[in-house]
Amino acid sequence: MKIINEFKLTLDSRSINESFARVAVAAFVSQYDPTTAEIQDIKTAVSEAVTNCIVHAYPDSIGKIYITVKMTDEGLVKIYIRDKGKGIPDIEKALEPLFTTGKEGELSGLGFTVMQSFCDKIKVRSKVCGGTTVALFKKLNLK
Repeated sequence: MKIINEFKLTLDSRSINESFARVAVAAFVSQYDPTTAEIQDIKTAVSEAVTNCIVHAYPDSIGKIYITVKMTDEGLVKIYIRDKGKGIPDIEKALEPLFTTGKEGELSGLGFTVMQSFCDKIKVRSKVCGGTTVALFKKLNLK
């Protein structure tokens, strides 16, 4: 499987940038001519990952969010969303549906669950005080 195109974007962790990140990634992936459902899946997963950076990685400050999208010759889209924030102490726990580190009633704890349901595979790497990388993988049905 060969990478045929790549896109990189760096944003501040401001909530106003979440929609831009979602649309920018979708626009880049559109060169594959994906279905509307495939684009919606990607936009939703990216939105959740970027929102996690904004809310959890940098809860009391503005930091950087790094997005890399790689497209393969076989229709696999690889999206990496990385921060240099506070990290996740227990990834296994964080991946459980309804788990949240936010205040009760404020956050649903479904971010990773949503990402998993809209992608073929996700991987999460994190280091406390060293940031987190979420890798989203989506195989498109090439026409």
